[in-house]
Amino acid sequence: MLEACRTSSPLADWRPSPVAALATCPDGSRVAVARDDGTLEIWLVSPGSVGWHCQQTIYGNTNSKVSSLVWSHSGRLFSSSIDGSVSEWDLYNMKQKTVLKTIGISIWQMAVSPLCSSHTQDQHKAGQIENGYPNEDADVDDNVSNVTSENEDDSDMFDLHEKIEMENELLALGCDDGYVRIYSISKSHELIYNRSLPRVSGRILSVTWSSDASMIYSGTSDGYIRCWDAKSCHEVYRITVGLGGRGNGTDLCVWSLLALRSGTLVSGDSTGSVQFWDSRHGTLVHAFSLHKGDVNALMVAPNHNRVFSAGSDGQVILYKLSSEITSGASNENLSIMLKKWIYVGYVRAHTHDIRSLTIALPISQEDALPDERFKRPRRKEKPIDFSYKKWACVGSPMLISAGDDAKLFAYTVHDFTKFAPHDICPTPQRLPIHLVNSIFSDGPLLLVQSPYWLDILSVKSGIGAFPTTCSSPSGSRVSTGLLARVKSKASRRIVCSAISSSGSLFAYSDHMKPSLFEISKSEDSKNGTLIVKKKQLPQRLPCVHSMVFNFDSSQLILAGHDRRIHVIDVKTSELLHTFKTCRDESTGKLSSDEPPITKMFTSSDGHWLAAINCFGDIYVYNLEIQRQHWFISRLDGASVTAGGFPPSKNSILVISTSSHQVYVFDVEAKQLGEWSTRTAFFLPKRFQEFPGEVIGLSFPPSSTSLCCVIYSSRAMCGIDFGLPVDEEDCATKDDKNLALKKLPSSPLVKGKRKHSNRTCESINNGKVSSRKNFEFFAFRDPVMFIGHLTKGSVLIVDKPWMEVVKKMESAPVHRHVFGT
Repeated sequence: MLEACRTSSPLADWRPSPVAALATCPDGSRVAVARDDGTLEIWLVSPGSVGWHCQQTIYGNTNSKVSSLVWSHSGRLFSSSIDGSVSEWDLYNMKQKTVLKTIGISIWQMAVSPLCSSHTQDQHKAGQIENGYPNEDADVDDNVSNVTSENEDDSDMFDLHEKIEMENELLALGCDDGYVRIYSISKSHELIYNRSLPRVSGRILSVTWSSDASMIYSGTSDGYIRCWDAKSCHEVYRITVGLGGRGNGTDLCVWSLLALRSGTLVSGDSTGSVQFWDSRHGTLVHAFSLHKGDVNALMVAPNHNRVFSAGSDGQVILYKLSSEITSGASNENLSIMLKKWIYVGYVRAHTHDIRSLTIALPISQEDALPDERFKRPRRKEKPIDFSYKKWACVGSPMLISAGDDAKLFAYTVHDFTKFAPHDICPTPQRLPIHLVNSIFSDGPLLLVQSPYWLDILSVKSGIGAFPTTCSSPSGSRVSTGLLARVKSKASRRIVCSAISSSGSLFAYSDHMKPSLFEISKSEDSKNGTLIVKKKQLPQRLPCVHSMVFNFDSSQLILAGHDRRIHVIDVKTSELLHTFKTCRDESTGKLSSDEPPITKMFTSSDGHWLAAINCFGDIYVYNLEIQRQHWFISRLDGASVTAGGFPPSKNSILVISTSSHQVYVFDVEAKQLGEWSTRTAFFLPKRFQEFPGEVIGLSFPPSSTSLCCVIYSSRAMCGIDFGLPVDEEDCATKDDKNLALKKLPSSPLVKGKRKHSNRTCESINNGKVSSRKNFEFFAFRDPVMFIGHLTKGSVLIVDKPWMEVVKKMESAPVHRHVFGT
């Protein structure tokens, strides 16, 4: 029985930052998330609730608050800030670059001009016939017959950028001084000024382009929407927004605008009103006043027949285009028949204000499970075969919302009100935690990395036990004591940290350089106060994305921003060796386009080092002979979420990926381990739907068997690699061979196929251990870290989410309880 200690005290200072803006990349597979503290996150989008993964975290300027986030059609990511500057985020080098120095005026919103092509122009002309939807296909209500066509439209919209030869892209900036400034996105690192629209009264709070890029619409703080000719910069007309909503006057703010390809303009304002306008004449078509606060964001589905709004009341509301014709549209003199927009429903998942919405289109590369395969007739084009275990379907777009509660929620666009939203990140901005046995105290030590300081904590004894059933573990609570706190120099953001296995050394790096510290015990102090002393490191070391100590704490290994791995002698402060990241380990040549290293693991015998880049490629180094030993290309195109070398077998590397797969590698033999050869592609079905993204592995110390605990923020699972997969979850021989053929073309499969077939036969014949493998335990509260204290006990660091909510700067949305 596995025993558990639980504590929340290391998370006393955990305050995740609110989300300021969201943006989806051109192909719809990644979402950029900008937070108020200057952090940018890149999330891989997944169909359903399994497979969401934060691929990159970039620490930007903490003094520059992001106000807007956009992707260009060429795949470049830009952000504007309140200080009037525009930055580009270099995702490959993981850094923020200023492409427009501050103009001295706050920038509230940005908009990229749409692609101009015959395809979009034809769609715009078609929209002039009947609001963008031909009369013969008038029925757009939810029914089974429309699902296929809607999905096809969704995929076409995201693939359009690949088929069109792009012209000069323009970036419109809505500024605080009443100007809309337009810049050209050049191939160089800077934006080129193009022109400005005439100045207006009030601040430009929102800006958007028409679908054919011929018009620009701007919303101001004095309650007006203006339509501008993009070429002549002349004002075509203006709309007084308060006429169709709840309020009027100069204090009405138009926070969001949306131009549909049908010619409809949608606005959201500070009165809680969402209004639909005929963009040709600026006349009101429909008005909804359903929000109980400001409407901060609008978003449209790829096929433009659904519109979503979100605001300060924490609601996301869906409006849908109906087949019903608005009153007056049947007039024979009218050349346009306007369809009616109707209210469908709302979802309230956030506790605070919602500040941004975006639409993403998941692209899954996973195959169907073995028992879901079936023979298909031969055809020229290979049919799409996906298996989405939850509520998403092939090509179905996802709506993502975020706001002041730091959370990200995903909704299915086509079945918005039928399924509960998915909480993408239960522990936003998770604090990195390291657990080691200490030579200074009776218990282990915790190193907790906060944004601007490191805490050294002692764990006091106290052990509880898991129940015998697979329910939420309720182990006894334990306490921690603060031994030392080290703040970063000049309040610079800490990027990564590490502590030695003995607890005598620890290190961290900010965006400038790494720092090393030594811990010693005061001889004069009766209570055993620790003394922290800074140690010297070699000069001119770059900033570091990841760091780790070797097994005996004699070496500090740094994965630098220069794409090199530096090995430092701790005693002499000398640079012992520098590894290069190479795909071909035989050449040893540094490739200039290798992604940065973000994770590193060392074996307990000091022989092996595994370095992993942000996209999931694995570089294995031999530390004894100081050379690269092996390169493993990203597994099934997935990123690596966690990994490590078990203490019992130093040549074994265990890796978990964002596609919910676990791999065991024999790095010495340069091949998959025996367990992975049998079961890597056929883990239990319940593990395929493991709740949440795997964030860590923990191995029991001094264990003779090869086993580990794999965990997410919501659950944990025990895996014994010496035991087979349950009989009912085992695949057939044919499916096994099919999966083995997909392994990398290195000596991973040779000589293993017959053995795997015999193993599968024995499992199917019932020759399995009575001990159950892949046993799950769900958590009540979000978990930040799990680590083994002894062979039979683990430390669980968790915290109730409502305690985190109470400490947030902004207050939760008030919800009236019936009867009070």
